[in-house]
Amino acid sequence: MTISRNEWKLTDGGIEIASRGKRSVREALLSKFVERIVSGALPEGSTLPNEADLTDQFGVSRTTLREAMQYLSAIGLIRSRTRAGTTVLPRENWNYLDPLVLDVMLSLGGDESFYTSLIDARHLLEPAAAEHAATKATAKQLARIAQAFEDMVDANARDNEEWSRADLEFHTAIINASGNWVFRQFASAIRAALLASFRLTNRASQSHEQAIQKHQDVLEAIRIRDPVAARKAMETLIGVARAEITDALRKNKGSR
Repeated sequence: MTISRNEWKLTDGGIEIASRGKRSVREALLSKFVERIVSGALPEGSTLPNEADLTDQFGVSRTTLREAMQYLSAIGLIRSRTRAGTTVLPRENWNYLDPLVLDVMLSLGGDESFYTSLIDARHLLEPAAAEHAATKATAKQLARIAQAFEDMVDANARDNEEWSRADLEFHTAIINASGNWVFRQFASAIRAALLASFRLTNRASQSHEQAIQKHQDVLEAIRIRDPVAARKAMETLIGVARAEITDALRKNKGSR
């Protein structure tokens, strides 16, 4: 599939981005490409117009276009070949943790595989992080976990956004207390995705009281330095999140 020339007017509020500074033009160009690819407007396997046509259509320099193409290639969205041209790669090649890709995914609401993959990763990582935190957390780190929990209690069901942000801080504090830099870097990379996941599950939660109790079980196990109990409590908590996210996705699908 080849994309029509008419579909490529790059404007923001009716103003052509070519009138902006060089960095702004490059960022807007990248955002537009990522949005079109992730949304499916540029389907997997489709072929982009050639370089001359793109520079003409967007009103950008070859240097700016090539920089954008290099970035898109580096994050697995496209592949450029001399004779075959530039094609959109299948989703399994995409770097979902790239900030631009992640922002677009979240703005589009994500899809079922996006959220289930995230919960699968959490199930592998967070019980281990809780186990390590139970033996390695400093007094200051324990205080941060406890404060995040108290913030969740204060928010309760009154404010879903405050609840979700406190939930994020609770899990992040535990991961930070694990002492594992790989865990910390991973959590940092997917922070926006985690927050979106918490918003979805917290809206679907049938009982905030039950959720508070499950979080408290994790906190207490870490506080009494019981790594086995901490792992089990976190496994239970992630299991509840999995059930809630499955229910939320089913309801979303049914409402369409």
